[in-house]
Amino acid sequence: MKKILKKLTALLRIGGPFFLGCLLSLRVFSAWADTTLDFDQLYGKYSVTGLQFSEKVRALSGKTVIIRGFMAPPLKAESQFFVLTKTPMSVCPFCSSDADWPEDILVVYLKKRQTFVQYNAIIEVRGKLEYGSRIDPDTGFVSQLRLRDAEFSPL
Repeated sequence: MKKILKKLTALLRIGGPFFLGCLLSLRVFSAWADTTLDFDQLYGKYSVTGLQFSEKVRALSGKTVIIRGFMAPPLKAESQFFVLTKTPMSVCPFCSSDADWPEDILVVYLKKRQTFVQYNAIIEVRGKLEYGSRIDPDTGFVSQLRLRDAEFSPL
């Protein structure tokens, strides 16, 4: 038993930095996973009264999160906001009254203007999560779920 303990202690001394690095990596990965959202995690229940936000959305409200999706065609090329969708949309959802508006959308207000991407290019967006009804004073657009001070990058 003493021999095993001595070998284990020696191994830990030699590999100490490696094990410490592994532990730190797990901690960083865990923190990243906690702030990553998926469209399937936005709502907890669909009931007669409507959609209810998930516990994860409520817990992450006010925090910076990361989510991947597709940019719906923007209203104007110079807009500082866009709608992030779960699936690609080839038409502007605001421009056609008969377009199917997806349930899984997220309004993204950019920190600064960025060049928009094609509707079928997947992007990763990072921004501060907010939920609850809000009317944008500039556009009159009503949102239930949004990211503020956001930025995106194509994947």
